[in-house]
Amino acid sequence: MTKPAREKARGFAAQLGSLIGAMVEPALAARGLGEASLIADWPEIVGATIARYARPIQIQWPRRGAKRRPEESAAATLVLRVDGAFALEAQHAREIIVERVNAHLGWRCIERIAFRQGPLAEAKKKRRAAPAPSAEALAEAAALAAPIEDEELRLALTRLGARAIDRAGRPR
Repeated sequence: MTKPAREKARGFAAQLGSLIGAMVEPALAARGLGEASLIADWPEIVGATIARYARPIQIQWPRRGAKRRPEESAAATLVLRVDGAFALEAQHAREIIVERVNAHLGWRCIERIAFRQGPLAEAKKKRRAAPAPSAEALAEAAALAAPIEDEELRLALTRLGARAIDRAGRPR
């Protein structure tokens, strides 16, 4: 019996990553994106700069039976949503993008890139750092954590405890 089957039999929860693929694949396949890693690993494939301003939205495969000239291949077109200000730069990086995507997929399936200018979904806003705990809360937390011998653990618990003490004492 394999390990996942054994875990399932005992009632262990499955890893989230093993379930998401089955949920996402039909939506990606409808857009011609049969390889979910193209979306998931986009920044690693093309680099952070390009990934910040361009995202894959579709792969357009040629129709079956479509008449093609002998010099034309059956390779696909990768459609990218590109931030308007980055469109010219993306056009210049077209060959690099094609090369990197094909290297990632392991075969020469992308031959062309089509650009669709438009806004990209905004990245999550950076969280503001929590305010520093007050001196009183730090002193109280340090006194409570004093019996702990491991210095790193004691300091980490002191910081955590001070924030908890401050938060409990602040009006909401």
